[in-house]
Amino acid sequence: MANLIVHGGKPLSGTITPSGNKNAVLPILCATLLTDEPVTLSNVPAITDIEKLVRFFRELGSRIDWDREAKTMRLDHSDLGSDFDPQTLPQGMRSAVLLFAPLLQRFKEIHLDSNPKGCALGIRELDPHLEILTCLGAKVAHNGELKLSIADTFKAASHWADYMSVTTTETFVMAAATGNGVSTLTNAASEPHVQDLCRFLQSMGAKIEGIGTSVITVTGVDSLSGTEAAISSDHHEVATFLALGAITRGDVRITHSVPQHFDLINRSFAKLGVAIDYEGDTAICGPQQTLKVQQPFTSNLLPKIEAAPWPYFPVDLLPPMVALATRAEGVMHFWNKVYEGGFAWLPELVKFGAHAVVSDPHRVIIFGQRPMRPAEVEAPYIIRAAVALYMTAASIEGRSIVKNADPIRRAHPHFAENLRKLGAEIEWDE
Repeated sequence: MANLIVHGGKPLSGTITPSGNKNAVLPILCATLLTDEPVTLSNVPAITDIEKLVRFFRELGSRIDWDREAKTMRLDHSDLGSDFDPQTLPQGMRSAVLLFAPLLQRFKEIHLDSNPKGCALGIRELDPHLEILTCLGAKVAHNGELKLSIADTFKAASHWADYMSVTTTETFVMAAATGNGVSTLTNAASEPHVQDLCRFLQSMGAKIEGIGTSVITVTGVDSLSGTEAAISSDHHEVATFLALGAITRGDVRITHSVPQHFDLINRSFAKLGVAIDYEGDTAICGPQQTLKVQQPFTSNLLPKIEAAPWPYFPVDLLPPMVALATRAEGVMHFWNKVYEGGFAWLPELVKFGAHAVVSDPHRVIIFGQRPMRPAEVEAPYIIRAAVALYMTAASIEGRSIVKNADPIRRAHPHFAENLRKLGAEIEWDE
């Protein structure tokens, strides 16, 4: 694991082009297994989770040409073998569960030795995925190992999910796309990356209705074709760099920002005294920010940012907003309605001098504008918690170290390089 060495206290200024959306490209890559025809993708970010998937595909017999510099990838799965070794299933990434439906469609039976794991946000359930697959005709057995099978293809069904799970919704659309009949998922997730996967499947010939809503209907087709598609910009990365501009009192511009995804995110920035402007699709965090918490009209009520499944404020963006709140004047209440471990990293933030009161596993109160100091902190295996620790260090004059910051590379392929373009003094200590 590598450490980030940070010399903070300098305003970050300049223009950044965001990476392709990690949470879109991973399910899209899994969905390419649903066709034997070539698929070409552009704006593919060179992140570690993609490296793991590409290695897995090649071990299956896929032909993949990946030009990392040009951010393009061509995949051809027409020569896959008759089975696969479960030991090769990518480990250490939550998106491995997204392989279940495509692998079942191809091989009809798969055996898994261990549960896929992702970041340290809390318990990540397999049950909703297995429930969806069972509902669509798969058989699930567990006796020391997990065995999944289907007779021929997935069968049409209607399912009302317990909650709006992104990866469960993606499992549903991939399984139902080549299933037999019309399938409906109620309480479906609608995040931008879920919409991206659905549109990608449509470009392959899938019949999907209700994209961007909580009810998705899929009419199965006999087969899916090859296609060409571009990965959309990562709205999480856009918001992260805007937050970095704000916390360092800099002047940061982010191109290709997909403004229609940012209405609620921008209003949340405004609650912390940060105004985001636009020139076309370029988002701008200028230097004249008040960084003062906006008070609600209701008396005796703490200002609050709540995170939950889209179209709520994205839960992945809570850590950067928490970091920003430590440098803002006032008090802000944060509520993570998804992960019970979402605030477990706050003791590391406190090492900088931040004043944080944890109400319970889902809620925290940040008292901003306290005296802050450089520190050596330990990053958890949570991508944007590691980023939030870097953000805090970048706002404090002096040398800080964010230890074990490698999780950042799971989402930001050129994190340090982009920051240096903005004037940051940062380096990886390998």
